[in-house]
Amino acid sequence: MAETPLSPTVCILGLGQMGLVCAPLVLGADPTLGACANGGTGGAAPTVRMWGHSLDEAGALAQTRRSHRLPGFELPEAAKVCFHDADALEGAGLIVSAVPVQFTREAWTRLRAHVPAGAGVVSVAKGIENQTLLRPTQIIAEVLGDDPDAKPRPMAVLSGPTIAAELARGLPATMIAASDDPAFAERVQRLFSTSYLRIYTNPDVLGVELAAATKNVIALAAGVLDGLQAGYNAKSALLARGLAEIARLGGAMGASPGTFFGIAGVGDLATTCFSPEGRNRSCGEALGKGRKLSEYLRESPFVVEGVATTRSVMDLAQKYRVEMPITEAVHAVLFEGVDPIRAIGRLMSRELKQERVG
Repeated sequence: MAETPLSPTVCILGLGQMGLVCAPLVLGADPTLGACANGGTGGAAPTVRMWGHSLDEAGALAQTRRSHRLPGFELPEAAKVCFHDADALEGAGLIVSAVPVQFTREAWTRLRAHVPAGAGVVSVAKGIENQTLLRPTQIIAEVLGDDPDAKPRPMAVLSGPTIAAELARGLPATMIAASDDPAFAERVQRLFSTSYLRIYTNPDVLGVELAAATKNVIALAAGVLDGLQAGYNAKSALLARGLAEIARLGGAMGASPGTFFGIAGVGDLATTCFSPEGRNRSCGEALGKGRKLSEYLRESPFVVEGVATTRSVMDLAQKYRVEMPITEAVHAVLFEGVDPIRAIGRLMSRELKQERVG
């Protein structure tokens, strides 16, 4: 495919944690230096516009440059917060979709009429849509419904072990830019690369998006173990066996096996399962301590993507006839009223067998 230039105008959809930290990444801002460079483009920093569905939240962010979603973070002055859909997307050459997956279709349907025909799309959301079982880039492509006879719209997914609060502090991290279009992946790579974030490219969009979604389910289970004080032996075993069932599903769906043993796979899985700041792990921990799911979600300021994604992963496992016992246990705890201790007991009492990875 011909090289696709990135416009100096970038629109970030979503004012959650990842949407917020994407702004300084694109601008090339280094939190440790308090400076803006060039966003990895090799020239002037791009224009960055922020969009959110809530006018109240957008207004507060525009005034204070801060958000309750990410304490300690300050939005660079160069990032403009927009209050009108058309203003946010006008002339955008790149759109970063940081909207939670279960709300992605609604947001893009609302914005569709304002999306420039040549704008590329980068998704940083992690999950699988309920019922349709579509990944974020698939949802966006379906909503936009671009002319099949026209040049394909460049699309990519940016994913990896990236706790937003750490990115906000400029701590070192790595991510994967995956796209069917190698040239576009390289442009995204250059745009998001900074002194503290290293980006690798990968052609396996399916594998990267699937790994990003399924690791949240395993993180819920890891949190349950933390809540029950089951210990690190159990947690490490869970991570290993969780990776095995994720890789099995990916293989059945046609993803590259190597993806699940790289940064977007085991790297992201480890971070999510062990970081005290991981929202899915934290939710699981609360359940392990006896909290009710409905109560926790009602009080949480964050969307816990793994909860809804668990339903979708169960549906995918049935569709592709893949055995996923940990996912089944998480589903039982979340939606079937099974006590976490009993769910672990079921896993430990399964038939003894030879280890199989992938």
